[in-house]
Amino acid sequence: METLMGIRGPDFVMLAADCTHAHSIMVLKDDENKIYKISDNLMMATIGEAGDRVQFTEYISKNILLYKMRNGYELGPKSAAHFTRKNLADYLRSRTPYQVNVLVGGYDEADGAQLHYIDYLANSLPVKYAAHGYGGLFVSSILDRYHHAKITQDEAYEILKKGVAEIQKRLIINLPNFKVSVIDKDGIKELKDITAESLKEEPVAA
Repeated sequence: METLMGIRGPDFVMLAADCTHAHSIMVLKDDENKIYKISDNLMMATIGEAGDRVQFTEYISKNILLYKMRNGYELGPKSAAHFTRKNLADYLRSRTPYQVNVLVGGYDEADGAQLHYIDYLANSLPVKYAAHGYGGLFVSSILDRYHHAKITQDEAYEILKKGVAEIQKRLIINLPNFKVSVIDKDGIKELKDITAESLKEEPVAA
């Protein structure tokens, strides 16, 4: 019942995640942040079973931090995605698999901006744009239609607004609030949340 969206531009990666924490038919929170800052050049957006999501993300982030302490340098986005995928694959073959879907975004001076799609079956792929969850069924075509090679951050934000508007219009599940973060050569910063109220005040451009 959750949704992640990600867009990679020439020099940035932008992630959006819904803020709803639900259990069965009850909404427990509507301000949950599912986008985690892993390091200065890396962020991860995760959805899935609430306990799995928090525990797996903390496990990955702490181990990446431990790697930096031991070796004196950080893992790049590509290496972090491989590490995440390997751990998901290992746990998938155990009695305690993690039911999580992940988008890993980062910026590396050598390889530039990178976005990696990882699902709960440990499939991993570098992508230009991606979406997870029920909302992804509605936004994949929007991402495909409007993404282009020279996309700017403002254009990417508008595409995410289009996606959120479509989700709120067509998905029976109520996902009113979305957190948005972007990473580039200057690090990670949070952008204005996309909410039902903000879409009314600033309608999506045609």
